[in-house]
Amino acid sequence: MNSYLLLGTILSPDTPSHLSTYKAMLIRDGHIADVFSTIPSTDIVSSDIPRIDTGTALIIPGFSDIHLHAPQFANLGLGLDEELLPWLETYTFPEESKYKDISYATTMYTAFTKALLTNGITSSVIFASIHTPATLQLMTLLERAGLRAFVGKVNMDRNSPDYYQETTEESIAATTDWLTAARQFKQVRPILTPRFVPSCTPKLMKALARLADAYQVPVQSHLSENRDEIAWVRDLHPECHNYLDVYRHYGLLRGPRQTIMAHCVWCTEEEKQMLADYEVIVAHAPFSNADLASGIAPIADLQQRGIPTGLCSDISGGHELFMPRTIAMAAMMAKERATLCGGHTLTTMELFYMATHGGGIFPQIGHFAPDYAADFLIIDDSDLCLSNHSYTPFQRLQRFLYNGEPRQITDVYVAGKRCQR
Repeated sequence: MNSYLLLGTILSPDTPSHLSTYKAMLIRDGHIADVFSTIPSTDIVSSDIPRIDTGTALIIPGFSDIHLHAPQFANLGLGLDEELLPWLETYTFPEESKYKDISYATTMYTAFTKALLTNGITSSVIFASIHTPATLQLMTLLERAGLRAFVGKVNMDRNSPDYYQETTEESIAATTDWLTAARQFKQVRPILTPRFVPSCTPKLMKALARLADAYQVPVQSHLSENRDEIAWVRDLHPECHNYLDVYRHYGLLRGPRQTIMAHCVWCTEEEKQMLADYEVIVAHAPFSNADLASGIAPIADLQQRGIPTGLCSDISGGHELFMPRTIAMAAMMAKERATLCGGHTLTTMELFYMATHGGGIFPQIGHFAPDYAADFLIIDDSDLCLSNHSYTPFQRLQRFLYNGEPRQITDVYVAGKRCQR
């Protein structure tokens, strides 16, 4: 169907503070053509247009997870007694090195893609591994599933195990080949992915900046996640003022909303101003920050400064892929930070907006308006609606976000098409 009318309880987070409620939505060619507060008559929408009537089901935008590590999927829940750096050495690098085997990569990435659909994640920004064939296979699987994504072949040419490290020349050549091959995809696009400053030499970072210019692609990495990591960066780069300045110095801070930095737990005042100046998107990972004892990121403070933010699972540093639980965790962590350090909390609406808009890396997703992408979830929340209690649409949403389960997502649509789950 190129066009159809969708009926249900349609909830649109238009801003971080406003939720619109509609009864119907006209979908045409993968985009939203119109929204209606009442069911339109056949004078307005022709009876020839097919209708999908979901009854009283909730219909919300698909979730956007803007930082996660696909080759760590098998490690969910493992090693979380460690902090960041020993966790990388003991658990992460050994697992990611297995993706040299394309058969293993295909099996695991197939399971990962299915998990995205199960959890209602319609758009994502993903770290793959250093292996080009496996990264292209991941992109193929995501495209076949109908999902939106940015996927990055990881770059690492220093301070990594011998069994999981490239030479500088190998990394540059492989990344160039991958960027060329990635032109075949439509909804899945490449994003340059220096793992983090300690694993990338200046020569490699400069080369990646040139590739970003040549291929017009965004950049993702990590920033100020852990105090030991920050001290390490300071020792490696005394020529730079701070951690974020290393990325700036080597040309990896791109145009507005074209750079994603995950974590940003311990950013200095100077770094916060630079994040705002460059419109860097901050990927907030509340589960990972807690699981690896990294700290509580000052997300409310960053938002007050106008820095774009989105939510992420950061698996497998974080152990949870279901975005509503990430919303709940982010709310709790913001309250803890406000109690301990002062400042603002984050409301449910603000977090729901973050969870659907992804900080702006994907244009025209996150709410329902003409010309926006028709990416949405249909949710059967009937078992959350007690028979003797009347809930408003926003209360139903809150119940789902705080008490819901992935099984209540009955259908996932991307670009107006139902995804096979």
